[in-house]
Amino acid sequence: MSPVNKEAIAAAFGRAAQSYSQHDELQRQSARGLLSTLGESDFPQVLDAGCGPGANSRYWRAAGSCVTAIDLSSQMLDEARQQQAADRYLVADIEAIPLPDEQFDLVWSHLAVQWCGSLPQALHELYRVARPGGKIAFTTLLESSLPELNQAWHAVDSGAHANRFLSQDEVLQALKGWRYRSVVQTITLSFSDALSAMRSLKGIGATHLHSGRDSKPLTRGQLHRLEMAWPQQQGEFPLSYQLFHGIIERD
Repeated sequence: MSPVNKEAIAAAFGRAAQSYSQHDELQRQSARGLLSTLGESDFPQVLDAGCGPGANSRYWRAAGSCVTAIDLSSQMLDEARQQQAADRYLVADIEAIPLPDEQFDLVWSHLAVQWCGSLPQALHELYRVARPGGKIAFTTLLESSLPELNQAWHAVDSGAHANRFLSQDEVLQALKGWRYRSVVQTITLSFSDALSAMRSLKGIGATHLHSGRDSKPLTRGQLHRLEMAWPQQQGEFPLSYQLFHGIIERD
């Protein structure tokens, strides 16, 4: 993966901290997929790595776990703290977690590692802080995500309007050498128009492009071409995500 601007990513998610829960249907469906893949719920010490506003931290705390929540965005942590989502909060980078080795029975990282510069480094850190016999549960987006968005933008310009995510083979390569199991899940959300679909991305902070972004707003003509090119289904504007759920067994 190419170098990433962590400050810009944190700022993008910080701007979305208060709106996130209004646009988190993908996150809720995906979290259920990761929980189903994990299949267990008894973990005394849990690290929520990339906690966002704390929905998953709240889940694990309600299940009886002692939860440490970390995120790159201090604003996201503020939201989690206001919700009393965790027992401890820490602004931290998943690729350099400032915590000792072997601390957690479950290291949970849901839809966060795709923002890291190196998936192998991120997974190494998540593995390092898990206790022997513990588990690492993570979800990341795969390269075939957002095909409708990409197709529609091609009718407007030749620029990149979504990040390139890793292929399934690249994720599997990053897992090489560890004991793991995995599931691939596709989630498709539907919207009344293209603008609503794109606002759903803005609402969760997923707007930072590693390659940079044109700051000019869409003209009315561009928006019309975008909507005409969007592959509609029964008058709805779909937005599809392909998710990789991985469970690593900590030796």
